[in-house]
Amino acid sequence: MVMEASWETSVADSINTIYLLFSAYLVFVMQLGFAMLCAGSVRAKNTMNIMLTNVVDAVVGSISYYLFGFAFAFGVGPDSNPFIGSRYFALKDIPNNTYDYSFFLYQWAFAIAVAGITSGSIAERTQFGAYLVYSFFLTGFVYPIVAHWVWSSSGWLSASSTGWLLFGSGAIDFAGSGVVHLVGGIAGLWGALIEGPRVGRFDAFGKPVPMRGHNATLVVLGTFLLWFGWFGFNPGSFDKVLVPYPDTTDQGNWTGVGRTAVTTTLAGSMAGVVTLFGRRLIVGHWDALDVCNGVLGGFVAITSGCSVVEPWAAIVCGFVAAWVLIVLNMVALKLNFDDPLEAAQLHGGCGAWGLIFTGLFAKREFVIQAYDSGESGITRPYGILLGGGWGLFGAQVMEVLVIVAWVSITMGPLFYALKKLRVLRISVDEETAGLDISSHGGYAYVANPENYPRFYAEYVQTE
Repeated sequence: MVMEASWETSVADSINTIYLLFSAYLVFVMQLGFAMLCAGSVRAKNTMNIMLTNVVDAVVGSISYYLFGFAFAFGVGPDSNPFIGSRYFALKDIPNNTYDYSFFLYQWAFAIAVAGITSGSIAERTQFGAYLVYSFFLTGFVYPIVAHWVWSSSGWLSASSTGWLLFGSGAIDFAGSGVVHLVGGIAGLWGALIEGPRVGRFDAFGKPVPMRGHNATLVVLGTFLLWFGWFGFNPGSFDKVLVPYPDTTDQGNWTGVGRTAVTTTLAGSMAGVVTLFGRRLIVGHWDALDVCNGVLGGFVAITSGCSVVEPWAAIVCGFVAAWVLIVLNMVALKLNFDDPLEAAQLHGGCGAWGLIFTGLFAKREFVIQAYDSGESGITRPYGILLGGGWGLFGAQVMEVLVIVAWVSITMGPLFYALKKLRVLRISVDEETAGLDISSHGGYAYVANPENYPRFYAEYVQTE
């Protein structure tokens, strides 16, 4: 006999589903934010290309995540293992007692964000076909396996794991400083390294030549859209909002959701302020584009521990994240590393710091709220600086190391193979002309049409 759900349960389930779907829509808005940020950060002659790659990241990533990605990430069952999921391919047997369509949509929005991060690192010099290949592989295989390790109930890195490899503690990566941002950043690092810098980015003596983005308005618009979307990314990772905590009468997941939104805001804001003054000391002027990247660096860093730290700790997180980004950008220039969006430094460097930060500052009470709905009598490792011992910190370091290793051994060879097949980088002539006219039929902006060649062949004739 099937028991009918009570009216109260049905209402709670409905509200939780609406909350998760709304969060998914917010995370999807981040695709628009990425598109605007990328468009403003490249030169005008490559605008059409970078806009198209952002669309491709979404549409190709959707298909690969539907066919394989979700199954590899969350396909748990009697035959599940700690390293890869094995069921729910093409959403077979969904919905069920564990997952429904809203959970898939929320996780899909995360998956396509990873590919968007990587596309920024290899902007302005990559063949369009290469985007199709890496986007499908990254969202369908590389990212989902990391998500399974950390976010699946059977994953070996999950917060509930107590294996000896993790020093008796699972890793806490609540919304994905490692799973999303570090994965995307390391993939971008290998792509940019294997492709090499853009033509003219460094002179004959190895000194950097400025190649600033063409539209600061789009960069600022993209930054605020990403900020808006982050309120789905971080607080939304609670999945359910109507979950009361048993030891209190007025607190529940709704409290954690509000706190998470606050810590996210404070970390990004502090990173923006520090970047503003830090870059002023270094370059001698107030730079809007640098501040935007600083704000995003703070968001990336707090994404791991957003639900388990106090607001004051978020300020510390943002302060350090800004300097991580500033220093890594200086190192990148010294090494002649060219990443037009600073994506490898921002998402990779600040993502790694975010995981370490959580191991330092996670509060015991908040960890139990986020992962055990506040149940009494639960013991969990927490931040080392708050007396929680080395367990959690060790697990966080382990997550950083295994993500760097996994993405390196998968995406590195893929980019290298594409290069060897001569389908990765465009020719010098095409890069000089710009991808818009050489690959996409014309420029994104045509103020005076008579001054522009209409086709790439006409451009070549004018040289």
